[in-house]
Amino acid sequence: MDNYKEKKENLRKQIQQYVEEDLIVAFSGGVDSSLLLKLACDAAKETGKNVYGIFLYTMLHPAKEAKEAQKLAREMGAGFRILEIDELQGAGIEDNPVDRCYRCKRHLFKEIQTQAEELGVSRILEGTNEDDLHVYRPGIRAVRELGIISPLAEAGLTKAEVRKMAEEYGISTANKPSTPCLATRFPYGTPISYTEMRKVEEAETFLRNLGLYNVRLRVHGELVRIEVDLRDLSIITERRKKVTEFLKKLGYVYITLDLEGFCSGSMDRAFPYTW
Repeated sequence: MDNYKEKKENLRKQIQQYVEEDLIVAFSGGVDSSLLLKLACDAAKETGKNVYGIFLYTMLHPAKEAKEAQKLAREMGAGFRILEIDELQGAGIEDNPVDRCYRCKRHLFKEIQTQAEELGVSRILEGTNEDDLHVYRPGIRAVRELGIISPLAEAGLTKAEVRKMAEEYGISTANKPSTPCLATRFPYGTPISYTEMRKVEEAETFLRNLGLYNVRLRVHGELVRIEVDLRDLSIITERRKKVTEFLKKLGYVYITLDLEGFCSGSMDRAFPYTW
């Protein structure tokens, strides 16, 4: 058995054990949590237990995600719940502190734990994978402190392996680009607001509709830095006039293209991981 097959088998066994009782999957609609929800729902067909996909509707994530997540969860056979949360004030992250992700994750998962108590559920699963353990992810500390289970990381599955397994299961989000919190578009220490984050969402939607896969708009005051995959740099340069006109209408003054290309977590380069 090769390493990937072994990881898959270990993950399936873990999920089967977890679904010996009702459980919750913190479900964003992304590939990681989609794979967890699919495996849990399949296992629950044998155990007869309930699986809930809890979606956190927050202003720090693109608004369209909720509807897509609901459709996917119902297709899988999960109970679907939406929790509406205002985390800017609730988690105390208006000034985008360096430990923003820790504060936010702790606040969000405590809300899920409250919902779990109401449902009589003691097990909560979330989608951290092996790759997340090797970059700056302070939210992982909150997950561990609260006793949330991270089956993908426990099984050692990387992001690429998660996508491969999701594709094997026919999950529609297998190749969906990651859509991290919109606060990641601003440097730490920069005050963030829902108004500014909605502008970023509008800008990234426009850019993505040009045929781009990975897109990030990093905001440095009046200047914005566009990150796309290296193979897509020419798409931006060829549509330079259209792109600059649209972004300037949103209020940005200086429009730049990052020649290093897309880099997940580029605002975190100064911080080592600590897991």
